[in-house]
Amino acid sequence: MDNKIDAIKNILKKYGQEHLEEYYQKLDEEKRQLLLNQIEKIDFELINNLYNNTKKETKQNQDEITPIEYLDKYKLYDDYKYYENIGEKAIREGKLAVVTMAGGQGTRLGHNGPKGTYDIGLESHKSLFELLGDYIKEQEKKYNVTIPWFIMTSKENDKQTQNFFEKNKYFGFQKGKNLFFFIQGELPMIDTEGKILIGEDGLIKEAADGHGGIYESLVKSGMTKKMQEMGIKWVFIGGVDNCLVKMVDPVLMGIAIDKGVTVACKSVVKANPHEKVGVFCKRNGKPNVIEYSEITEEMAEATDSDGELLYGESHILCNLFSIDAIERMGANPLPYHVAYKKAKYIDKNGKLVEPDSPNAYKFEAFLFDAFGEVDEMAVLRVKREEEFAPVKNADSAGVDCPKTARELYKKFYKLD
Repeated sequence: MDNKIDAIKNILKKYGQEHLEEYYQKLDEEKRQLLLNQIEKIDFELINNLYNNTKKETKQNQDEITPIEYLDKYKLYDDYKYYENIGEKAIREGKLAVVTMAGGQGTRLGHNGPKGTYDIGLESHKSLFELLGDYIKEQEKKYNVTIPWFIMTSKENDKQTQNFFEKNKYFGFQKGKNLFFFIQGELPMIDTEGKILIGEDGLIKEAADGHGGIYESLVKSGMTKKMQEMGIKWVFIGGVDNCLVKMVDPVLMGIAIDKGVTVACKSVVKANPHEKVGVFCKRNGKPNVIEYSEITEEMAEATDSDGELLYGESHILCNLFSIDAIERMGANPLPYHVAYKKAKYIDKNGKLVEPDSPNAYKFEAFLFDAFGEVDEMAVLRVKREEEFAPVKNADSAGVDCPKTARELYKKFYKLD
């Protein structure tokens, strides 16, 4: 044990994180062990590099951005049935699994708990989790097949999430058979001096590594292996906060299979040229998503000969991957993006500090940064009112809130 402690001391000294050792000395034996376990898992070289990157000026982007081709689901005409038949065959053969990313808390909604447990205000008072579960069961009945549901939680909300499911008898699913939970990765948060923060629980303060961590988390948790054992070939990945997400789409699947691509994504056309959303594009000839902050006014307003926006296909986090693509994308971490956030922490005197303004860096990967790993992908435009009702903001925001999601859900399912 002494050798282990000495090795850790040397690592902390090398990377200027000796304050963790000082803090370690003040803990009881149980907390000491937990802290040691955390320290052993940290890639200090990565954290050091990420911190150094926060001090570098952002280079002018020289990437070549061009429009990406897409198909409109409702302009496929004769091809619609062709693609649908291909996808339906694969679904009936049990080749599809669905993944819900549910690592977030509902704090922006004023909800105390995992976002998936939030009730959007329907008369049924069903949570987001139950609404998604109902949809999966509907599709299982329609195609006479089991569609396994994988839910990605976070270290912060895993226990609450699983307790919620247990309390509700797993909404008719069977844990370990057609329902699986796994935890997304996390990275330490650091202050503006590059020091790793200690959280309120007396341990290293960590934050989820963004939706781009999904690939690595699926692989490291053994979920992709489990899927392969079940005969799964295709995996749909979506967010928990979209109550209209259509995870089982034979047309999308049929297009992917027919065109021989390993990634197929859904889009909705931008509400207006300057809507603040990421849009599909090609970056240096490879599929990608460009953030609204990167698009010039001229690009945002550019149209084709039919009057359609050249950069109008919004990424709505509704993506289908072959299982081989997920394994390939999960083999190495994606590049991390930095976010400057407010974070409570314990200072060197053991006092809790609650900042009024951003004071810490968190690092997260974006799911679409992996799109550049493939030469081609399919983009299918769908109708916003049928497939995209996100619950991100409180009702006071007026957009992407419980009220708008509830209205779209009730209209689609004819509940009025």
